[in-house]
Amino acid sequence: MKTNKIFGLLAFLSIAFLSGCGMQSIPTAKNDVEAKWAEVQNQYKRRMDLIPNLVNTVKGYANHEEKTLVEVMEARAGASKVNIDASKLDEASMQKFIQSQGAITQALGKLMVVSENYPNLKADANFRDLQAQLEGTENRITVARNRYIESIQIFNNLVTVPPTSWYNSLFLKNEKFPQFQVDDIKKAQDAPEVKFQ
Repeated sequence: MKTNKIFGLLAFLSIAFLSGCGMQSIPTAKNDVEAKWAEVQNQYKRRMDLIPNLVNTVKGYANHEEKTLVEVMEARAGASKVNIDASKLDEASMQKFIQSQGAITQALGKLMVVSENYPNLKADANFRDLQAQLEGTENRITVARNRYIESIQIFNNLVTVPPTSWYNSLFLKNEKFPQFQVDDIKKAQDAPEVKFQ
């Protein structure tokens, strides 16, 4: 009888220990990282979806700026080829993603500078609407990226800080997810300036 009570108590304590050490928290945090990464990609896709309309509007006023327009569309095409599954995210794929999005940011920046030379374009209601949508999308990208960064921090802490890291190393074997690097964000991910005076 005493042995059954001791066995029951040990079983209860083992379950409580494992539950407290990551049995649920690590997979839940991983799911959150994947959801947040999907939102980051969703917002970048939204930006890419605005680009053809923006380019066509600019083309109507500034068709001799073909080189800039081609650069924007090529950057968009290159970025659309970079699709990363959150469960397979590593440092190399993160760098590839950041670089492809940085190319779009740079090309859009050039497009906005070119558009400064065309007062009729700046006055076009469609262009102003696209500018507003692009600016809103850039803000959404920033929010989604920040949420992703926070979820990565939570997950990485769970897989590297005891006691949850013990459970992870024994049973799950999850590696840390790569994080956006501050230098990369500063160089490649800053929102292009889309406001005009």
